[in-house]
Amino acid sequence: MLQQESRAQVADNTGAKEVLIVRVLGGSTARGKHTRKQAFIGDRVVCTVKKSLPGSEFSKGGSREERHNVRLVKAVVVRTKYPTRRQDGSYVRFDSNAVVLIDDEGNPRGTRIFGAVARELREQNYMKIVSLANEVV
Repeated sequence: MLQQESRAQVADNTGAKEVLIVRVLGGSTARGKHTRKQAFIGDRVVCTVKKSLPGSEFSKGGSREERHNVRLVKAVVVRTKYPTRRQDGSYVRFDSNAVVLIDDEGNPRGTRIFGAVARELREQNYMKIVSLANEVV
């Protein structure tokens, strides 16, 4: 369960390491009395990069002018700490919150996916992410 201002790890090799969620695209406010949209596995979010590798495409910016030009990227949630209930009654949860950066068509920007991803991505038609992942839980 991620919401606005949540931080998540990046599970691909684009060079970004940590992102801050700016907006949840889709999602739901139906759980209890929450008024903020919440993102679960398979939901799209708009993020800004907070930590990255040096020299990567996604950098924080060095000068004062560059810091004010915030670069927004789209991502899809692949792991959450909050448990996700499945049709058979079982629950799946992960140790960390993680996203994969995507382009406008929904294809991943990176060429590798690190760590396990949830099976629910297959139902959301993120087949390229599922095929690049080394483990599907």
